[in-house]
Amino acid sequence: MRISIVGGGIAGLTSALSLHAAGFEPRVYEAARTIEAVGVGINLLPHAVRELAELGLADGLDAIALRPRRLSYHDRDGSPVWEEPLGVDAGYRWPQYSVHRGRLHLLLLAAARERLGPDSIRTGLRFQRFEQTAGGVRAHFLDRASGTPVTEDSDLLVGSDGIDSAVRAQLHPQEGPSHWNGVHMWRGVAPYPHILGGRSIVVAGGSPGDKFVAYPIEDPATEGGDALMNWVLETRHIPSAAPLDRSSRLVPLPEARAGLAGWNLPWIDLPTLIGNSSAIFEYPMLDRDPLPRWSFARVTLLGDAAHPMFPMGMNGGSQSVVDARVLAWCLAREHDPVAALRRYDELRRPTVNAIVLSNRNLGPEQIIARAAEHGGPLPAGQSEAIANDYRELTEATVSQVNSHPSWTVARHKADRVR
Repeated sequence: MRISIVGGGIAGLTSALSLHAAGFEPRVYEAARTIEAVGVGINLLPHAVRELAELGLADGLDAIALRPRRLSYHDRDGSPVWEEPLGVDAGYRWPQYSVHRGRLHLLLLAAARERLGPDSIRTGLRFQRFEQTAGGVRAHFLDRASGTPVTEDSDLLVGSDGIDSAVRAQLHPQEGPSHWNGVHMWRGVAPYPHILGGRSIVVAGGSPGDKFVAYPIEDPATEGGDALMNWVLETRHIPSAAPLDRSSRLVPLPEARAGLAGWNLPWIDLPTLIGNSSAIFEYPMLDRDPLPRWSFARVTLLGDAAHPMFPMGMNGGSQSVVDARVLAWCLAREHDPVAALRRYDELRRPTVNAIVLSNRNLGPEQIIARAAEHGGPLPAGQSEAIANDYRELTEATVSQVNSHPSWTVARHKADRVR
């Protein structure tokens, strides 16, 4: 079965690897002319790491990523309000990873090219539209280098082309623009010593727009040197009638210093962190309303194209990895590909839609928001209950991750599906 995947990001490449492992013939179409190691930090939670490990990527991940050991919430003055272990320290059979997004992207790209063949990842092709026939899908692209149209036929089409998905726009033409909550994120990476004992993900502040996050994504190159620290500062902007700037604006150093001047966290030297940053970029915090449907006959959505969410609880990328694995599993177990996409929709959409709405309500970061209102750590058991409820919602408790049946399918089963 030939499957066209629109979008060569983390979701699209994980989909290609999963579908290939199940015996299908995926091909990825990416609008960018080249795929490069861009971006900042990302966290992969144990439920996603399990799926990537089952794709044979465990050693590769361990070589490029760090295993954070704890999540530490602090108030705006830097005092602790809640802490919990992460990954194997919390009892998972698989670790959690903090990693540079670009390095993860290139790891997936190299694996896809090696396993699927170099011609399976085509770049510089901007998706235009699709049309369905009784037995397949015809996708139309624009070759960005030559300006000529390109047409590709396949049995299925998967839209994994991000929050501004053109595939989603064709499936849901009345949806409108993405939703902005008024918060911008300033993001950067900088050489800096480990903080709070090292291998910690630290979140300080309260509600969105008044929060600082830092965690290491690479250990020092030499003993006693600096780690590579990923950091995020959230700032709230006054609503304006002007169009929202979504250009990943480069934040000038004086502006970044001024934005952090109101913070005084005793365990990190913020002026030094800012000064060490190679570049600082601004991103609006965006999501979209949950959809009532992802799959339409032989076309479906996956990853941020299906469920873009606010970055609470570190779940966006991880849920995209799970999407990819479930999609391949459904296609391998159903003889009718239309029924398989419908089953994938039924298995994934309700869960991830609930996460989107939970993240709008701060997800597990309700802990620091309520602590700010309370004036200190919450009464005994409340923080733990919030964290546990969120893990249950995301199907990522220790027992759920460690014991659920594998989404891996034998190739001979997939071979029977046409």
